Amino acid sequence: MGPQRVPVALVVVGLLQDPAFHVAKCAAEALKLKFPSKFADPVIQPLVEFAWHEYLEEKKKELRGEVWAYASSVMCFIDGQLLGDEKKLLKWSYREWDYRDFKPKALYQAIAEDFYSKYLKNSQLFSDACPRTCENFRALCVGGAKSLRDGRELTYKNSLFHRLVKNGWIQGGDIITGNGDEGESIYGPTFEDESFSVRHKGRGVLGMANKGRHSNGSQFYITLHPAPYLDKKYVAFGQLIEGTEVLQKLEVVPTYNERPTVPCKIINCGMFEP
Repeated sequence: MGPQRVPVALVVVGLLQDPAFHVAKCAAEALKLKFPSKFADPVIQPLVEFAWHEYLEEKKKELRGEVWAYASSVMCFIDGQLLGDEKKLLKWSYREWDYRDFKPKALYQAIAEDFYSKYLKNSQLFSDACPRTCENFRALCVGGAKSLRDGRELTYKNSLFHRLVKNGWIQGGDIITGNGDEGESIYGPTFEDESFSVRHKGRGVLGMANKGRHSNGSQFYITLHPAPYLDKKYVAFGQLIEGTEVLQKLEVVPTYNERPTVPCKIINCGMFEP
């Protein structure tokens, strides 16, 4: 007997709300079903916009010029080697395995929208770990809650990002003075540190700014890089999933003593309903 051939390993990574990702995903899964002994179980990695841009930046460093101008929203790998987008995967599948995909584009559009809606319902804030913190942030985004001190509406609308720590984080949410001195939660002036289980392990982590233990109000921050030095000191409770370009624009705003020299205002806010 000759040596056994190692099953083909397919990896599909892409933007989960883009139909192109689902074309590639379905092709990889179909090849495994059609040729179960020839293919390993495909590795499928759906990413939201924020995570996809981070992944693409890492791949640019890893693969150098090979993906420097990569324009597609999906990457397909065969046995660890970059093949390209979903079109190249389909061409390869037909040439090597006589596989064709006759599904209409409209079907993939519907699949992508449904997949994205289901993902968003489970992935916006870490409410299992920090239910009170997440509810405070949600209520301040939606507006309508009243101050227990003076009856004023508590909302992030028209508030400022008052602090920008280069290569660190951006900070906002002072809904009283706008300069970072105050803030107020829906539970009163401050509320307790709920959990430190969420780590500051990457870009786009959302957390509560404080002035010491159990002093959370309305001020929040978004990390620009991994920030393990914030762990166990500040309550992280969410992760950005979209808004890559907005964050990129905010982090290059000129500053003086960590204060933006131009107003960076939240002109509107609310809760996204997929």
